[in-house]
Amino acid sequence: MIDFKALAKEYKTPLYVYDFDYMTQQFEELKEAFRGRKSIIAYAVKANSNLSVVQHFAKMGSGADCVSIGEVRRALLAGVPKYKIIFSGVGKTDDEIKEAIEKDILYVNVESEAELGRVELMAKELGKVSRISIRVNPNIDPKTHPYIATGLHDNKFGVAIDTAKRMYIMAKNSAHLDPVGIHFHIGSQLTELEPIREAAEIVADLVRSLNVLDIELKFFDIGGGLGIKYKDEQAIKPYDYAQAILGTLTALDMTIICEPGRFLTANAGYFLTKVLYEKQNGAKKFVVVDGAMNDLLRPSLYNAYHKVEAITENDGECREVDIVGPVCESGDFFAKNYKLPPLEHNDLLVIKSAGAYGFGMGSNYNTRGRSAEVAVQNGEARVIRKRESFEGLIALEQEFLEK
Repeated sequence: MIDFKALAKEYKTPLYVYDFDYMTQQFEELKEAFRGRKSIIAYAVKANSNLSVVQHFAKMGSGADCVSIGEVRRALLAGVPKYKIIFSGVGKTDDEIKEAIEKDILYVNVESEAELGRVELMAKELGKVSRISIRVNPNIDPKTHPYIATGLHDNKFGVAIDTAKRMYIMAKNSAHLDPVGIHFHIGSQLTELEPIREAAEIVADLVRSLNVLDIELKFFDIGGGLGIKYKDEQAIKPYDYAQAILGTLTALDMTIICEPGRFLTANAGYFLTKVLYEKQNGAKKFVVVDGAMNDLLRPSLYNAYHKVEAITENDGECREVDIVGPVCESGDFFAKNYKLPPLEHNDLLVIKSAGAYGFGMGSNYNTRGRSAEVAVQNGEARVIRKRESFEGLIALEQEFLEK
């Protein structure tokens, strides 16, 4: 058990705490699920890009799924081998594409015909051949929140099957492109298996049709999106997930690439925030805390649910409250109509499932420094990111003040 009270006392609040032992357990379970086939587990860096988190997975043999050149640099710095790094994302600049090619990563994941042309041109300018994958949009409803659905035609990601086939033929005939993989990702927080299986089947059929054209791909990239339990969701078991994918790959000898993020880190993370005071407005009761939407945005952005545990000496009857922060926005809340006991100044709230899309989506809005991050491993705690200072926040601006 993690002693949250002791951590809050030592490292102050607001504070992110990550259970590295839980991350290890999740990684090993997913790796075991694909044990029967050639596979790469490529951690989705966007979920939690702290260098120590990325390094933790790298030490276990993980690759990295990156959606910016900054994430590619993070992955390399954290010890991920270049041959296990994938560069995805819709809007890559020419400079980013060039750097990815020069760094000789596994491949650039291409999202459009226009982008394929830019990758070819950048490779030509460098006098190199760029390995590429194409992100295919199978037009499958992932049954998830619309903001994190990515596999439908009205989403900005990927290309249709016919377009993909045309792009593979173009890449095959190019002196500066080497088509090595195919990729799909229908959305995040997926809790139903059938849409995943359907998408894999569609993409596997495309691979077979490409083989007929003498375009033989080495990597079958199934993306990420494996859901977790925030409240009462029924999460997909990694074994069932793997079997659903593998069942579509009959007669295809390809390395499977899986890009988990949330699955590995979300339930390993906790956000600690202290109660400042309670407030009553008419019939509405608020618990005002020292953390805010700039620290953990998901509730404000998605109306996302996070379980909250109160650490308090008060055993009074629970009542419904809104948990809100100090930021000057009505949308600054962690939960609404949440049942908690009466709380006192300095009581601690532990907001759970905060290890993915938590710190990374944070900001300095209202000139608030972002919190520290602490790792807990084998019963020992250590800082993996210092708390931001005011001096650090203004460092890039101060020199431009008029004298």
